[in-house]
Amino acid sequence: MTLYILRGTFILLTASVTMLYVLPFQASQSVLLPAQDNQSVQFSHVLLMTLLTLGVTGVIVAADIFTPRKKLSAMSGVFLGLLAGLLAAYALSFVVDLIGLLVAPAAETERKPFLDLLQGVKVLIGLLTCYMSISLVVQTKDDFRFVIPYVEFAKQIRGQRPILLDTSIIIDGRIVDLAESQVMQGQLIVPRFVLEELQTIADSADSLRRARGRRGLDTLQKLQDNPKADILIEDRDAEGHTVDQKLVALGQELHARIMTNDFNLSKIAGLRDVDVINLNEVATALRPVALPGEPMQIKIIKPGEAANQGVGYLDDGTMVVVERARQQIGKEVQVIVTSTLQTSAGRMIFARYDNPTPGSAPQK
Repeated sequence: MTLYILRGTFILLTASVTMLYVLPFQASQSVLLPAQDNQSVQFSHVLLMTLLTLGVTGVIVAADIFTPRKKLSAMSGVFLGLLAGLLAAYALSFVVDLIGLLVAPAAETERKPFLDLLQGVKVLIGLLTCYMSISLVVQTKDDFRFVIPYVEFAKQIRGQRPILLDTSIIIDGRIVDLAESQVMQGQLIVPRFVLEELQTIADSADSLRRARGRRGLDTLQKLQDNPKADILIEDRDAEGHTVDQKLVALGQELHARIMTNDFNLSKIAGLRDVDVINLNEVATALRPVALPGEPMQIKIIKPGEAANQGVGYLDDGTMVVVERARQQIGKEVQVIVTSTLQTSAGRMIFARYDNPTPGSAPQK
């Protein structure tokens, strides 16, 4: 509503200012014209200037409406480039004036057209310097801080950086548990083109692809309903022909990280200096330190709750419950891991001691 009021006020003000400036000029000119032509000339000139002003104003407002997502960095670059171009044109105008004084014709009839030509040269120089300056600033805005300290156009995100979700990570579904655990503090961003790809998969004729797409949509719904997850649907588009290319380009633009299960996307993003969180690598890093069937050296510290159990601890404090090891308290023995149990309170390892004391029958 505020923008509509602003645009309407802008149009009215420009039309009013035009009429305020044109009407006095027409009144002064009407003295020099015949009485019968005053009204027609005055009306036609006022109407022409008003329509011209409204046309220019309409173009400006239309450009403002059809570019709703403006980039402050681009606007700042254009403004700074325009300022530098005008300053350069002003400096070069003195050189043009000096050349005009040196080579201007002596005859008055030839001198005035020559000076008028120099004014046109000044305008062309101004257009050229403004174009070159704007183009230079916009194309080199990322390196501009090295030229002018403390001036930069790239958005610097401090603290937690946003995370772009890939289609594969949404279909995977484990992102819901990660959000519930509050491990990720940054904002989760789902680009519009990823959502459209999920919808395309959900509408596929293949039953398997259709099930995967619907699973991804259900995952998004759970994330939106989760108060612990800060999720945003990003409408802006990005450069590229595929979803992966657009994700990498949007990650560069937002200085965000990409969460994915796609190995190839991880490699491409790494080559373009975009940070990637590969959930498969995260799961590998969190895998148990002991797998079933692996041998382990453990010192039995105390008896367990069940008969014939011994209890030991790893260096990180993980409890190891060993069957057939009650008689080995105080000794360091080699055991075989049978299973692991991960709970919210920590991890427990269950093992078996396969070297019973001499004279005892092996237990089955």
